[in-house]
Amino acid sequence: MVAMTGLAQLERQALSSTLTRVGPDAPTLCEGWRSRDLAAHIVLRERRPDAVAGVFLPQLAGHSQRVQDGYAEGSWAGLVDMVRQGPPGWSPSRVPAVDDAVNLMEFFVHHEDVLRAAPGWSPDQARDIGPDLQEALWSRLRQMGQLMFRRSPVGIVLVTPEHGRRAVKGPTKLGTVVLRGEPAELILFGTGRRDVAQVEIDGEPDAVEALRESSFGL
Repeated sequence: MVAMTGLAQLERQALSSTLTRVGPDAPTLCEGWRSRDLAAHIVLRERRPDAVAGVFLPQLAGHSQRVQDGYAEGSWAGLVDMVRQGPPGWSPSRVPAVDDAVNLMEFFVHHEDVLRAAPGWSPDQARDIGPDLQEALWSRLRQMGQLMFRRSPVGIVLVTPEHGRRAVKGPTKLGTVVLRGEPAELILFGTGRRDVAQVEIDGEPDAVEALRESSFGL
């Protein structure tokens, strides 16, 4: 078994380095966000529990947006430094195991949001994602796959080269499709980054078409 503890911290540092390199106005895969908005979202999530609820509750969205915009409009170097430093000392995420459980997938996905939005990006430019991180991401898929694919119009079976297979949604009247790829790519697909996720889709044509036309993700 591969030790997973501390991977979120490694991904945090890698994301921070990428943010420093691309600057505050780089494109991202998050609609309407530049890199400064993405960094501000991460800081809000970790440092402003009073504003996090607005991410999920429409009635509080205005407050959340104002706090995020405040971070985004500040010093870029200071904002990236807050991402790099992480949450305040009172946060449970300071515990490595909690950090991995809560933040690993978040940091991985947002890191790829910046990397894969670069002009001219192609799959052959994808970074090498090592086996430790792939295994940890597969663990997250096993835990959260049902949530990720809950709105899929078809049944979903995930298949990876090294980690086997897992059904995350039962068959529907439209049938079932098999998604094949590395755990990292399956997570990107399941969180709505389909255009850049390197995933093969197998199934009956009607089921595959229904999946392609649907919209879902965390």
